[in-house]
Amino acid sequence: MKLTILGCYAATPRALTNPTAQVLEIKNHMFLIDCGEGTQVQLRKHKIKFSRINHIFISHLHGDHFFGLPGLISTFRLLGRDKEMHVYGPKGIKEAITLLLKLGDSWTNYHLYFHELTSKESELIYEDEKVSVRTIPLEHRIYTNGYLFKEKLGERKLDIAAVEKYGINKAYYRNIKLGKDAVSSTGEVVPNEKISTDPQKPKSYAFCSDTVYKPTIVPLIKNVDVLYHEATFLDSEAALAVKTKHSTAKEAATIAKSAEVETLILGHYSTRYKSISLFKEEAQTLFPYVELAEDGKTFQF
Repeated sequence: MKLTILGCYAATPRALTNPTAQVLEIKNHMFLIDCGEGTQVQLRKHKIKFSRINHIFISHLHGDHFFGLPGLISTFRLLGRDKEMHVYGPKGIKEAITLLLKLGDSWTNYHLYFHELTSKESELIYEDEKVSVRTIPLEHRIYTNGYLFKEKLGERKLDIAAVEKYGINKAYYRNIKLGKDAVSSTGEVVPNEKISTDPQKPKSYAFCSDTVYKPTIVPLIKNVDVLYHEATFLDSEAALAVKTKHSTAKEAATIAKSAEVETLILGHYSTRYKSISLFKEEAQTLFPYVELAEDGKTFQF
């Protein structure tokens, strides 16, 4: 599982920082999560192939989280894209994007599907044989969702030494990976656990965009491997966090601790602070395993 941060600052683009956007690579999928201004420039800068992005997840309709989307959709068209694209986001996103396409007479030459979200309960919005994606209902000034990405349990691993020891024909290999027993060269039925090992533990990633401190999300993200949680303010500006419906670094750490996650990544920093290291210092007073998102930074899990 690989996470590339394209932008992680609040509100407005600056010369050296960008609003929210990130790319999650998981089980051969490449998911774009939020799409603030400058996202496609960041994609090019970090050599991420546009053609691999087939699913885009937008948390809410504030500009710093989706104003880069119309341009990206238009660029896909100019590049001659023919693969379908799926966009998941709040109700209204289809109207916002298609109005611009209509006024510019720039309809896509590929199928563009919008999956508009309205539920305030967690719901499954994408699933295939390798990955599932659920919403994480958040509370902000407008309707907002986070997203929970989970790998599915993979195939079992062949124990080559054991398979050779029992003289098992290669014709059984596929079924062994699927958890079935096999027959040895002597006609003996060999239990699967003797010729295969458990698959790697599935990984999970929770993206929690703009939100107030919301303990009710803890059961939804319990024990995830990685939690990205907004931390717009430090505790010294907690009153401002309440007013704007954002979170502090300490509140993000409290969520991470309660959910027993393995790693917390902080982001969406207000630019009022001299150094983002202050966010990590504050969070680590409550939760030790804290990383800081930074534009262009890549995390491998």
